[in-house]
Amino acid sequence: MNIDLSRRSFLRLAGAGVAATSLGAMGFGEAEAAEAAHVRAFKLTTTTETRNTCPYCSVACGIIMYSEGDVKAGETAEIMHIEGDADHPTNRGTLCPKGAALKDFVKAPTRLTRPRYRAAGATEFQDITWDQALDKIARAMKDDRDANLVQTNEDGVAVNRWTTTGFLAASATTNETAWLTYKAVRSTGIVGFDNQARV
Repeated sequence: MNIDLSRRSFLRLAGAGVAATSLGAMGFGEAEAAEAAHVRAFKLTTTTETRNTCPYCSVACGIIMYSEGDVKAGETAEIMHIEGDADHPTNRGTLCPKGAALKDFVKAPTRLTRPRYRAAGATEFQDITWDQALDKIARAMKDDRDANLVQTNEDGVAVNRWTTTGFLAASATTNETAWLTYKAVRSTGIVGFDNQARV
């Protein structure tokens, strides 16, 4: 078959073809419209993103928690997804198996969400408020320090050593938080001070 096509006709035909494929590629074709109708929005686009630290071990990997529900509007925020933080210098987005299962840890029905106390001789724990828990800890520390603080050594030099209480710090903190923790604990005179990363 021989088609008699001038150069001008060829250019017109080629231009029409380019225009038609360009319109189709920009989404004006029926196939693209049908495809767009079946594509759902990303599930994380409407969530609140919160950066935190994995609570499991002393590595202190960075995580990103995604929650639904606007707390500012009075709604309850519900965590729906947790992943590694790619911008975190420690793990760069990776998580170990325990870290990858953090959502199950957060939503576990046996997870403690408030302090509990068992009185001496009692067989059951009872829920108490955070204020009550902190008051009990402060009272126990104050009583022990008052009874056991070594203020001077044999030569009469002030040492202010508190050797009957120890403190175990968490390593999943920033350098600034670790520095403040160290200063606060040492200022009480506690000698037995260690970190979770060494245990």
